[in-house]
Order: sequence, then structure tokens, then C-alpha cells
Amino acid sequence: SVVRQGAERGNLAEVEGGSGGHSKQHFHQIQPRGALPGRTVEARLDNPTNVCVWPMEMCSCLDMPQTCVFFPLIKAVENLCSHKISAKLYKQLRAVCEDHIKAQISQFREYPFPYALDSVLFLKKIDKCWQDHCRQMIMIRSIFLFLDRTYVLQNSMLPSIWDMGLELFRFYIISDLKVQSKTIDGILLLIERERSGEAIDRCLLRSLLSMLSDLQIYQDSFEQRFLEETNRLYAAEGQRLMQEREVPEYLYHVNKRLEEEADRVITYLDQSTQKPLIATVEKQLLGEHLAATLQKGLTHLLDENRIEDLSLLYQLFSRVRGGVQVLLQQWIEYIKVFGSTIVINPEKDKTMVQELLDFKDKVDHIIDICFMKNEKFVNAMKEAFETFINKRPNKPAELIAKHVDSKLRAGNKEATDEELEKMLDKIMIIFRFIYGKDVFEAFYKKDLAKRLLVGKSASVDAEKSMLSKLKHECGAAFTSKLEGMFKDMELSKDIMMQFKQYQNIPGNIELTVNILTMGYWPTYVPMEVHLPAEMVRLQEIFKTFYLGKHSGRKLQWQSTLGHCVLRAEFKEGRKELQVSLFQTLVLLMFNEGEEFSLDEIKLATGIEDSELRRTLQSLACGKARVLTKVPKSKDIEDGDKFSCNDDFKHKLFRIKINQIQMKETVEEQASTTERVYQDRQYQIDAAIVRIMKMRKTLTHNLLVSEVYNQLKFPVKPADLKKRIESLIDRDYMERDKENPNQYNYVA
Repeated sequence: SVVRQGAERGNLAEVEGGSGGHSKQHFHQIQPRGALPGRTVEARLDNPTNVCVWPMEMCSCLDMPQTCVFFPLIKAVENLCSHKISAKLYKQLRAVCEDHIKAQISQFREYPFPYALDSVLFLKKIDKCWQDHCRQMIMIRSIFLFLDRTYVLQNSMLPSIWDMGLELFRFYIISDLKVQSKTIDGILLLIERERSGEAIDRCLLRSLLSMLSDLQIYQDSFEQRFLEETNRLYAAEGQRLMQEREVPEYLYHVNKRLEEEADRVITYLDQSTQKPLIATVEKQLLGEHLAATLQKGLTHLLDENRIEDLSLLYQLFSRVRGGVQVLLQQWIEYIKVFGSTIVINPEKDKTMVQELLDFKDKVDHIIDICFMKNEKFVNAMKEAFETFINKRPNKPAELIAKHVDSKLRAGNKEATDEELEKMLDKIMIIFRFIYGKDVFEAFYKKDLAKRLLVGKSASVDAEKSMLSKLKHECGAAFTSKLEGMFKDMELSKDIMMQFKQYQNIPGNIELTVNILTMGYWPTYVPMEVHLPAEMVRLQEIFKTFYLGKHSGRKLQWQSTLGHCVLRAEFKEGRKELQVSLFQTLVLLMFNEGEEFSLDEIKLATGIEDSELRRTLQSLACGKARVLTKVPKSKDIEDGDKFSCNDDFKHKLFRIKINQIQMKETVEEQASTTERVYQDRQYQIDAAIVRIMKMRKTLTHNLLVSEVYNQLKFPVKPADLKKRIESLIDRDYMERDKENPNQYNYVA
């Protein structure tokens, strides 16, 4: 700065003045370059009456270049101060400087100022005057440094020579109302022009604002007006651009404005202006439009997954007080609304789980990249997921179980083991959000049973990995039955090895039996069918073998779960057919005859009507048509006749015929859900009795509250009230005779 530069030059002059050593106290006349014509500077210490003449003469020549030899003058000032006339010397120096500065004001008062061009010229003239003043005061201070360091320093009431110059310039030049007004107006006009995109002289602005800081009038004369103008400009700009521009474009404009203002602080504004200036821009361009910005564009940015725009949005909102909180609320609302469209719509049931997984990946990515892994956004996302996913009770749990089944089933070649493991981890995250975990368990158990019994499981490791995840999430009680199912399958293998060694099995049928513990597996309705004599004989042999080893047990054959491999002779050659037990019974009839009607097949096999129709449909109307039907149609009707298709052809040797009866029907879904509700009733009853046994007496509201705390699934108050009434009827508890709102435990 000019001040620092002056101080450095003054120090040089001090060194030079202090190092002189002249024996004579008499100086010859000096004619400085640039001095007024005919003027000389002379000082004789032997003539005290002329002691102050030369400083006055010298100071009137303020245009003297700095290259002038100052040493004789510096020495003269030192000698004069030694003669105790420092006060008079300081007073005369101030008077001369004051007269000189006074003379400068006239050139500014009448300066025309109607146009922008004139304002720039005016500012340049003010700047030149200031630069000249600084240069002159540096020279004077260098010469009078001894006076400044002795007399002035000892008199605390006197300003230093440099400060005296600043005072005089401030008082006579800048404090003049017209000059100050023109100067500030001109500076503000230049800044306004720069904000509108024009190129301006930034060095000029930096010099003028530095002048105001040095004169200590920056805050009072400039900063307040500058901030007011800034507030007015950006208030209008914010209102206009919010109407005209889309949110991404507006955000980039705001960011650009903030960068521009930060650059102004670095380039020419005082550092003290930075905080209020940036706060003003943030308030008018962001703070006033937080809700409007989000309502206008957040949904679009999230739908389009605009990562860069969302990152900028978060960064900008983080700068404004309350901005992140407003964004957080809109974020929660967006997740709830978008998630609800996935869950509520029954048409999306087939893709619901995959859409939920994709949506979860998307919001996780946005939180990680755009929201800087803000913990508040993570927790809000979890709460929002938990809210919308349970808006439709039970269905998401059922569909998640089916999705897992589709991934763990044999034939799923979409993923490697690592990808399958990652996918299961993602499903477990969604699983955590659902309330009806018992519904998931019921459907998962039913699907797991199919995979295990029909040998459709893609990987035992993947199955056990999923089981381990469920155990970790829900506890050992949740997975105990599922683990029992795996244990049954392993024990069945050992039993079958022992059975094969038991005795010679008659016939050419190879029997494999899976022994299922009834409590572990889903409930299956037994169906009595007419088996061939060879199969019945084998069943009896196995029954004798098994009960001989395990007395007191009862075997119940589940014909609905049986499956067989048949060898068949066609014109094309021998084939093997992988079919269900019901399909087997139908196909074996054609060893005894050429053609059979629907009623004849029903009578011979004993298969229930709807199950038989699905079975015949799979054999005569599917892709592998080993039977022909008359008349031809997609559905099985009364009176249809069936015969063996001797012309059957297929590229494979072993053909698996789609088992339509294994597909879940609406009735089966309803049955599974009904069993879940039944199990829930038992759990509610057990919880109520457990609480009442411990507390003995409890009011209705407290009992309901404690039951809710213990249950892991949602229950409607009306359903809970029914269970309480049921327990009262069964004498587990009773109403208090004096207070009907209170219950007593009955031992």
C-alpha cells in the first residue's frame, strides 16, 4: 500500500540522515530539479531569524522528484530540532501542507458529472490527486523524519506527519459533500456496470477503495451504501430470474454471482466487506426463495437423477440458515410420494421389489455424492422408506419373499455368486423396513419348501447365506423352523442310504422319500389318490422300515409334493419325462388304453377336479404336448377326450413338463395369509396373558400399550379388543367389577 511504501522510504531517509557526518554547520544553496524557477533553499544555523524560511520555501515545491538529494535537508531539520524550535517547525509545516491541499479542492467542485464517462474521468482525477498527495507526503515525511520521531512522538496529542497529511486530505478533499458524493456514486456506478457484464478499470477501483480505507471513511461513506445497493439489485434479480429460469439454470447463476462477489472482495473491496456482502447475496438469491426453488425443481432433479445439479443445490442450501432443514423435509416427502407409487399400485406387483431396490440404490447414491453422506438425510430416508412400504400391509413382505425365491431358484443364471450375495444384502435392507415379517416368513418358508423338495435350489451356499442374514436380523426364533427344514433334508438323505441297504426292493421303481417334520414345514392339505399297486407296495415297505427304526411316529404321505421320472417310448425314440405325481398317474393310464375321457381319468386317479384339469392342461396344452386333446383348445372342458401323442418330438432326451399345479393360486395365497393371521392371534393372546400374569391388574390403555411394545407386527385396536374379549370368555382374565376399564388376571 501507499502507506507502507511511505514508511519504508522514510526509514531509508532516516538511515541516510543518521549516517551523515559533516564538520561544518553551514549548507550551500541547493537548486532541486523540478523546483519553482528562481527559488532556492538555504539554511544557515548562524542566523536563527531565518531558521524557518527554508522549510516553508521547500514545502511549497511539492512537485520535487524523489531523486533529489535529501541529505542536506534532513541534516538541517535535525539541527533545527536541536535548537528547540521543533514546535514552530511542525506548525509551519502543517500550515504549508494545509494551504497546498486547500488549493486542490476547487478543481473537483465544479467538475461536470452528468454521464458515466464523466464519472470515470472524475474518479481518475481524484485518484491522481490522491496518488500525488501520497507521493508528496512520503517525501516530506522522509525529510522531516527526525521531527516525526522526536517532537511528534513525544507529544501524544499531535498526529504524525503522515497522519496529519491524511487528516488534511480527508477534511478538505474527501469530506467535501459534493466530492464525496461524486466519488461514492462513481464507484458504485462502476461496480454496477461490472455486475451487468461490462469491463471496468479494476485497478482504479482498488486504488480509490484503498484510499477510503486509509482515510478511515470506508465503512461510513461507502460500505453501507454499497450493501444497500447490492441488496436492492439482488432482491430484484432473484424475483425476476425465479420466474424466468429453470431451477438448474438459476442455481448456476446464483453460484456464479457468489463467485463474482468473492472475487470482488479479493480484487478491490476491503476484507471486512466480505461477510455482510456474501450474506446479502445468499439471503436475496437463496434465502428468500428456498421453498419456491424446491417446489419448482427438486422433484424433476431427483426424477432425472441430476447428480451435479443436486450437489450444487445442497452446497448452496448449506450456506443459508435453515436451508438444509427445508431440503430435508422435501427429501422425505419426495421419497414417500415416489415410494408409494411403487407400493400402492397393484399393477406394479410383478416389478415392485426390483423397483424398490433400484430406488434404494438411487437415493443412496444421491446421499453419498450430492448430500455429502449427511446423517440426517440417511435417517430421514430410512424413516420415509418405513412409512411408505407399510402403507400396503403384508403385500410387500409377500413379494419380497417371492423375489428372493426367484433369485435362489435353479435356472437363475443372471448373476454370479458374488452378485447374488450383494443382491441378497440389498434385499435384506428393504426387508428391515417391513412390519409384517411373519408374512415374509410364511411365504419364504413355502417357497423354500418347493425349492428343497423339487430340487430347484440354485445354491445351497446361497440358501444358507440367506438363512444366516435372516437369523442375524430377526433372531434365532425366526429361523428355527427354516433351519429345521434343512436338517430334515439332510436326515432324509441318510435314511434313504439306510433304506437301500435294508432289503432287495422288488420291481424296477427307484423310490426316494423325504421325511418332513410337520412343525417345520408349511401346512399341506393331504389328498387321497389312487396309486398303482407297485407304488403302494413300495410305500408299505418303506413304512415298515421307518417305523421299525422310529417307534411311535406317524407317516402321512403328501401326494401333492411327489414327482417322478418316467421312461416313455415314442416313434422318435425313448424319452424321459420329469413330471409331478399327478401327471404320472395320468400318463400311466395310457399303458392300459388308447383314449380316455376327463371323467374316466378322474375316476381312475382320484385326483381332485381342479387339480386334474391343471394337470391335463400341462400335458395336452403346454409346450411339451405328450397327450392330444379332442377338441383342441387351451382349457380343459367336460367331455374332452385324451390320447397319447405317439408323434411327440423334442430335441432333449429328458423333458421337464411345466408343473402348473405347483404355481401358486389365489386360494393358496389367501390360505397362507390366513395362516399368518391365525398365528398372529396366538401371539397376541400369549402376549396379553404374559403381561397380565406379571402385572395381575392393568387398565385397558396400559395393557394395549404394553402389547404393542411386545408385538413385532402391526395390529388394529379393534382386533386387539377382540382378542381381549376372547380371553375374558375363556377365563384367562376378567373385568374389574368396580371399574370396567380395568382387567384382572385369573390364576
